[in-house]
Amino acid sequence: MAGRVEGKVALVTGAASGIGRACAERLAAEGAHVVLTDLSDGAGHEVAAGIASRGENASYLHQDVTDEAQWAEVIEAVRKAHGRLDILVNNAGIGLGGSVIEMSLSDFRRQMAVNVEGVFLGVKHALPLIRASGDGGSIINMSSVAGLKGAASLAGYCASKGAVRLFTKSVALECAAAQDKVRVNSVHPGIIETPIWDTIIGTGGPGANVAPQRAATLDAMAGAATPLGFKGDPSDIAEGVLWLASNESRYVTGAELVIDGGLSVR
Repeated sequence: MAGRVEGKVALVTGAASGIGRACAERLAAEGAHVVLTDLSDGAGHEVAAGIASRGENASYLHQDVTDEAQWAEVIEAVRKAHGRLDILVNNAGIGLGGSVIEMSLSDFRRQMAVNVEGVFLGVKHALPLIRASGDGGSIINMSSVAGLKGAASLAGYCASKGAVRLFTKSVALECAAAQDKVRVNSVHPGIIETPIWDTIIGTGGPGANVAPQRAATLDAMAGAATPLGFKGDPSDIAEGVLWLASNESRYVTGAELVIDGGLSVR
């Protein structure tokens, strides 16, 4: 089935790499005009240009999701360029691992600012524009399996992703009560090969061999912890995001879409 989000306008944060990039590319391939945002401008422009080279619609904007003024600017830019917003994918996030007694307060706060405050600000500023169309829309907040269960040496990350999970459910109920036809759901990836793991598992040092080191480490982790026995790809998450963005999930709100190879049920 092609054109599953044809004519819709989507905003994807953290779209220069990893899951955000995969989501932006998949939504564009199904007919959406995708506005990508990130802090990595070079990579962000490159992803947007790659989408456009395939005859699909994409544009890029610089954004720090922890900056409320920038959220207002991004939403205003979307309004001026497209007149509407139908899909928000709050994907931008960071992962900081380490013992709770060794993590600095500044790192804990930085992780919460990006992973929780960034999602809050996205919903706060995007929801009025989504509502303005009168056609409803879909807000998709990227949580994690770490938002469903605890993990040693990931207390701060688990706290942030758990907050996203319940924030999502509360906003879903608020939108349902307002009868605005806006659905709000969270997505919970498991072991997916993305750069966020470099700061969690310590493969983010300098050198050209970072990606192979990450891949090997995640292969071992997934083989040991995941019932399906292998790690996921960002495209696996993008397919779920596309479904939540499309009208195929019109009766789904306040839900947790877990895409983890069975990790959370072991």
